[in-house]
Amino acid sequence: MKEIVVATANPGKLREIKDALQGMEVLIVSLTDLSSISPIPIEIDEDGKTFRENALKKARVVAQLTNRLTIADDSGLEVDYLNGNPGVRSARFAGEEASDADNNRKLLQLMEGIPAPQRGAFFRCVIAIVDPQGKEAWVEGGCRGVIGDSERGGQGFGYDPLFILPELNKTLAELPIEVKNRVSHRGKALAALKGVLGEFLWSQS
Repeated sequence: MKEIVVATANPGKLREIKDALQGMEVLIVSLTDLSSISPIPIEIDEDGKTFRENALKKARVVAQLTNRLTIADDSGLEVDYLNGNPGVRSARFAGEEASDADNNRKLLQLMEGIPAPQRGAFFRCVIAIVDPQGKEAWVEGGCRGVIGDSERGGQGFGYDPLFILPELNKTLAELPIEVKNRVSHRGKALAALKGVLGEFLWSQS
């Protein structure tokens, strides 16, 4: 069975990736798993100006450190009223050490009183795949929604409790994982990844 490293220590992302890649007969390990064996940097400086730059950087670094096929994602929220922010700084919106709760609180404060027609937003996800020999590719997924005026739902992570899908009238945090993986930005990127991943696995066999 082929082993793939997922360059994340985020348990929510890891769960979604494992669920989406079921049936591919691959063993998925995270940075947390590997760090229990030998030191692997859990945090890699995401200093790129785009999601693609950050995803590729993380995948390249970890592929070289582990000598394993690696996938890494970078994703974030682009709010129309905030001119596309927080964007690549989504995880650090409220500060370098910000929690999900901190970021959501800041977003709600900035959007307070903004009428529904101006609360549009786009969730974007780029997933990079890199092998130790330097072969690399990337895929992208996205979904459009609106920012709610309060958090709803106990599933998911990040901005999920605030991101409403109008066609379902539910936030991403209100969806079971199997539904979320069909309609979310990361779910769509993972669906695209499966075809690309097959090519990488075949070339290594």
